[in-house]
Amino acid sequence: MSLKNKVKRISISLPPDLLYAFDELTKSIGYERSRAVQIAMRNFIASYYWVRDQKSIIGALLIIYDHEIRGIVDRIIDVQHKYSDLITSSMHVHLDERKCLEIIIVKGVTSNVKKLFEEIISIDGIINIATNIVAA
Repeated sequence: MSLKNKVKRISISLPPDLLYAFDELTKSIGYERSRAVQIAMRNFIASYYWVRDQKSIIGALLIIYDHEIRGIVDRIIDVQHKYSDLITSSMHVHLDERKCLEIIIVKGVTSNVKKLFEEIISIDGIINIATNIVAA
């Protein structure tokens, strides 16, 4: 039997309020606790997978910025052009009179996506940036 087909039992310690909230949510979406823990663990691994170098990943960068900062849109576009080999798509969303959301879909090697991330976050006027990265 391969390792993928075996199931391992584990024991973990949790604060009661965390377990209660987890169980309530799990019930409301119709999952068994074990299935929900598996999903949570996969999401945790996926969230941090991209910190490993030289792995192939796909995902999205979600960038909120103040579009009234002089030249910010041009700088964001310039960075996207510089990394066009990683970017498969992007979408622009107006959040309010000043703030915009740029969603950049990426596919490539971790180290290159990190460079893109670092260049974007260094732009003045970036309010927040989040990633949703998974293994390719």
